[in-house]
Amino acid sequence: MNRSVGLAVVAIGATLLGCQSQQQMVDQMTPDAQLVAQRRGAFEMNCPSATATVLSKEMMQTGMGPAIGWQPAQRAEYTVGVSGCGKQVTYLVVCAVGGTGCVAAGARNNLPQQQ
Repeated sequence: MNRSVGLAVVAIGATLLGCQSQQQMVDQMTPDAQLVAQRRGAFEMNCPSATATVLSKEMMQTGMGPAIGWQPAQRAEYTVGVSGCGKQVTYLVVCAVGGTGCVAAGARNNLPQQQ
């Protein structure tokens, strides 16, 4: 009985630490995601002074693996708004955990700012 209680406590602790470390990973990659979106937006809008703002961020996992013990790939996904020179765009930025960088996926919209 004591052994099963101990294993349960360890499992719960590991789960809680896993959640914290995922959030820490997302937070740690935020500056890279923001920079990638800002650079793409500045280029596409022809606006070197464009600025980027992270609108949302979360950790995602791809589909389930076929083998026992196989871990699905984790990635951090960000929605980043970029504005400047009277324009604004929104990008979905994806950063793979353990990867070497982030990718700003196509613009979700491309609308002139309201004046």
